[in-house]
Amino acid sequence: MSEDTTTTPATHGSWTPEGETPPATPKVEEDAVITMLKTVFDPEIPVDIYELGLIYAVEIADDGKVKVEMTLTTPSCPSAQELPSQVEEAIRMVPGVTDVAVEVVWDPPWDQGRMSEDARLALNMY
Repeated sequence: MSEDTTTTPATHGSWTPEGETPPATPKVEEDAVITMLKTVFDPEIPVDIYELGLIYAVEIADDGKVKVEMTLTTPSCPSAQELPSQVEEAIRMVPGVTDVAVEVVWDPPWDQGRMSEDARLALNMY
């Protein structure tokens, strides 16, 4: 009597059975990234960083990598260490994001003219 000693590989990790297509990684939508950016607030100002105009650029690669260029209201901002890491954490929650790079830039310098109309209304800056 002969025993069948063949085994079937476990289906875990990135392995997919022969003939099956691995599930597609969802495309990262810019609107979803912006929505998550709007959940990050400067602790000293009751307005999110997107409406404050602190986000200068959002680049999304086809492979799900997201790069953000942002600034702070001043180089001596007390939240200089916190905000970039909060931005990274928020973007990582977007479906399909595979990696995040947040770069703090100082040129051009931030000024109040970068704020959205909603931010100006919230801060009574009209």
